[in-house]
Amino acid sequence: MERKGVVTVKGGPLTLLGDAIKVGQKAPDFKVITHDLAGAAFSEFKGKIKLIASVPSLDTPVCDTEIKRFNDEAAAVSKDVVVIFISMDLPFAQKRFCDAFDIDRVKTFSDHRDADFGLKYGVLIKELRLLARAVFVIDKEDNVKYIECVKELTSPPNYDAALKALKETAGKK
Repeated sequence: MERKGVVTVKGGPLTLLGDAIKVGQKAPDFKVITHDLAGAAFSEFKGKIKLIASVPSLDTPVCDTEIKRFNDEAAAVSKDVVVIFISMDLPFAQKRFCDAFDIDRVKTFSDHRDADFGLKYGVLIKELRLLARAVFVIDKEDNVKYIECVKELTSPPNYDAALKALKETAGKK
């Protein structure tokens, strides 16, 4: 499925591939790649509250700020929370980035091989083969509680809304 104009880059419309998931539905399972090229799956985080952020690339200023902020704030919400960043960056580049900036609480994964996450969550950009900037909060039972697909690729997500949804899902005020 193609969805045109859901996101833009510098005002120009882009096409997202895959069906958009919705709040209230079960989060789809997906497979991604770890830093050491092993496979990982969403199902490995069963029983945890998940904040999943998809980003175009960790090597951009907006993504850099986003991962650092969620590393500090989202990961501190509860021991039951896992923060996951997914991009099309190669796993080696993700590891190098995390090591260079002491990103130690966020788990980073690459979707570059199969775009499984991008297609299942409806955030794969057809024209760029990158992921749209989006944030998903998913509860311990794998129900989607919050979604933000950022309209302009070069803009940050609504941190306050995402963190509020995460805290509410974790039972925090």
